[in-house]
Amino acid sequence: MTEPTVVLLGCGDIGPVQEPMDAYSTLVKPTLQAADIRFGQAERIYSERGEFQLHGLRHGRLAPHMASVFSDCGFDVVSVAGNHGMDFGPDALMDTIDNLRGRGIRTVGAGRNAEEARRPAIVEKNGVRVAFLAYCSLLAENYDAGPDRPGVAPLRVHTYYEAVEPQPGIPPRVVTVPYEEDMVAVLDDIAAARKAADVVVLSLHWGVHFIPRLIAEYQPIVANAAARAGVDIILGHHAHIPKAIGMHHGMACFYSLSNFIFTTRENPARAREFARIYGIEQDPAYPRLAFGTDAKRSLIAKAVLSKKGVDRVSFLPVLIDTQMRPEVLRRGDPRFDEAVRYMDWASEGFEHRFAIEGDEVVVS
Repeated sequence: MTEPTVVLLGCGDIGPVQEPMDAYSTLVKPTLQAADIRFGQAERIYSERGEFQLHGLRHGRLAPHMASVFSDCGFDVVSVAGNHGMDFGPDALMDTIDNLRGRGIRTVGAGRNAEEARRPAIVEKNGVRVAFLAYCSLLAENYDAGPDRPGVAPLRVHTYYEAVEPQPGIPPRVVTVPYEEDMVAVLDDIAAARKAADVVVLSLHWGVHFIPRLIAEYQPIVANAAARAGVDIILGHHAHIPKAIGMHHGMACFYSLSNFIFTTRENPARAREFARIYGIEQDPAYPRLAFGTDAKRSLIAKAVLSKKGVDRVSFLPVLIDTQMRPEVLRRGDPRFDEAVRYMDWASEGFEHRFAIEGDEVVVS
């Protein structure tokens, strides 16, 4: 008898600010509908309550009805473990969670306290139990959930600056190390999830945004530890461009899935500031996605799951068009070939092998 399988699609950052919400999925919806489980990352909060926080992003809060983008795409599980989750305080965060759950979407990565924020979302399809965990490494003060405080599940990181050589003016080496207490908590959560499910999916909002190929030192440390603890696949978010795909102890880590359905308000001054700070070139055709020329690149992670774990991992190359709609590229399209070359370049230095099978790029 053939072992039952489940197809998981993992998508990148979601949170468009221009309506209508149902316009964004027109090209990608058939692909999403073919999956058994769809996962995405909520980049914004959906509420009319709360007070703007010191470290917040004002347009990070949207009207509650705009969360329809998630239900329109048919997402089953959404991570709310983002760096803007607490930009308007706990009331807005909890409204977002309640909004998504009211749409029949499971949420993970934030909650009324640390226990709830760290609790996995478990989905069972075709007899296969899949546990989702989510954490964020980019949290402002008091954004993390505490024993009696709402917030986001943390995987915080210490940053140190180490002199490369005793020569004044030479840029230092940036050293990043996960908080020990957060890493222990994450590994404990993974162990518990392993006992409750056949497959464990780890979502991480982490890394350095906008700068191609740059992977912070702590990220492979976390990926290796997670793989050894029993995670079956890592879905990374936050960078707003695609980053490396690497194999760690047989586990595929997507360091950044990039944007999926995400826009900003047009702000030329802000775009120039990003270009100056991060050394990136802006694409004038994408004023609502001013994170550099690679921000229109995206990918969807695909995994075939069974009770034994992950049977097959691949990705679908995606290009966001000027109407901000993700388009899944097909084999034979020169843009498909270029996307594969880009991902191979972005993944240099990480153990990986790409093989094109149909319209997918199999990762091993």
